[in-house]
Amino acid sequence: MAKSANQKLKLLYLVEILQQETDEDHPMDVAGLISALDRRGIAAERKSIYDDMETLQQYGLDVVTVRGRSNTYYLGERDFQLPELKLLVDAVQSAKFITTRKSRELIKKICALASRHEAGLMQRQVHIQNQAKTFNEHTYYNVDAIQNALGKNRQIRFYYYEWTIDPTSSKRFARRRRHEGKPYQISPWSLLWDDEFYYLIAWDDEAGDGGMIKHYRVDKMSDIELLDDKRLGRQAFEALDISEYSKGVFGMFGGQETDVKLRVANRLIGVMVDRFGSDLYVSPSGSEYFCITVKAAVSPQFLSWLFGFGRDVQVLSPTALVQQVRREIDEIADLYNSAEK
Repeated sequence: MAKSANQKLKLLYLVEILQQETDEDHPMDVAGLISALDRRGIAAERKSIYDDMETLQQYGLDVVTVRGRSNTYYLGERDFQLPELKLLVDAVQSAKFITTRKSRELIKKICALASRHEAGLMQRQVHIQNQAKTFNEHTYYNVDAIQNALGKNRQIRFYYYEWTIDPTSSKRFARRRRHEGKPYQISPWSLLWDDEFYYLIAWDDEAGDGGMIKHYRVDKMSDIELLDDKRLGRQAFEALDISEYSKGVFGMFGGQETDVKLRVANRLIGVMVDRFGSDLYVSPSGSEYFCITVKAAVSPQFLSWLFGFGRDVQVLSPTALVQQVRREIDEIADLYNSAEK
């Protein structure tokens, strides 16, 4: 078949060539464009290339012409600029809920949105080999299943896993189903990405006294099943401030949410703002400390977070939490005192 038979594809191939082969540092002259078309089975003359570049510019494609003895061309404005693509690559690279294999696949697709020269620069900056990634290959598809349930206003059923010590395993630990091995049935309402993990915010109609809002790590879910039942808990979620909810819960796991008053060393103000947001009300407490009241999900993880600051953070209220902190400290002290005997 003669090459001229493919002329209807010529403009499409020129767009592909400009996208893949050119950028500001790598413009292509007419001879290079003709050669690239020839490799795709398209015959072209110099004059037709000039006309084609003008047509693409009229269409709205940002084909930049660098005038000289021999004009060169490159694709200027793209859907995503290089700094934006780098942000996306960094997000995928750091996301713990995406497996290493899926991370590589997604990064490859993101890099394809740049020229091959810029893609090479991005790929050389990718280091995901030794990062902590989820084991769950289905996480990526879990998100899709949850989005499907959100769009159809339906409940879902799934199994939820946790890690446990297992002497019979070669790794000495393994995962097991929570909830006595029984599936959960909940009403999904929102997905939230926090601290490199994806969380599902949902309504559990059987929890608490008449149902309550709960959250689940998406990478710990499996066998998600879309149900015919309509979602419950709409009123609770319409009244929920997701940003406030995430400040108190995520990074500290679940627990009873309560107002906690803390006395904090001045040098830790940045840490508190990062954790609880910039709308904190800060009151001075002497020259070297300040006090704040925050909503937090009180849990062992929350206490561990507090203990990590040593003398720089003190719980002032509620009284029950102060007493709990004292008990934890006494138990830790007893543990190390007994070790010395």
